Amino acid sequence: MAGKVGLDIGDLAPELCLVNQDKEETCLKNLPGKWIILYFYPKDMTPGCTTEAIDFSTEKHSLTKLNAVILGVSPDSADRHCKFIAKHDLKITLLSDPEKEALQEFGVWQKKKMAGKEFWGVVRSTFLIDPEGVIRDKWTNVKVKGHVEAVKASLEKLSG
Repeated sequence: MAGKVGLDIGDLAPELCLVNQDKEETCLKNLPGKWIILYFYPKDMTPGCTTEAIDFSTEKHSLTKLNAVILGVSPDSADRHCKFIAKHDLKITLLSDPEKEALQEFGVWQKKKMAGKEFWGVVRSTFLIDPEGVIRDKWTNVKVKGHVEAVKASLEKLSG
């Protein structure tokens, strides 16, 4: 539901179909039997977003062994994602949401405040979705340092 502020643990994840860095459609429903680490971030090539993407790339092998797929989502274009991946040798899939539909459905497109000015932007958030499409864990207002480790620990615990 567009405009809803946030989804809760136990909610069914909204269906999501977005174009990846290779301009191929990626849909959650096409990943049956997989855990999905769906993380939303503000902008390619910025310091925090770069660190987060590199951290997820570094852990991709161990997360894949836990039957997980990592999908990063931002409003950036597929072309910008492609440059971002090439520049930092990223190993993850990045999805483009320039219309901000998924960002709104997941409740991460919110009014923010910086230096006294209000603006709309992405609240850095991660959702851990089980193979049945249920949100099993979530993090909002994510601080990048230590975040990927927290996601991995939760996945290990929940996936048994």
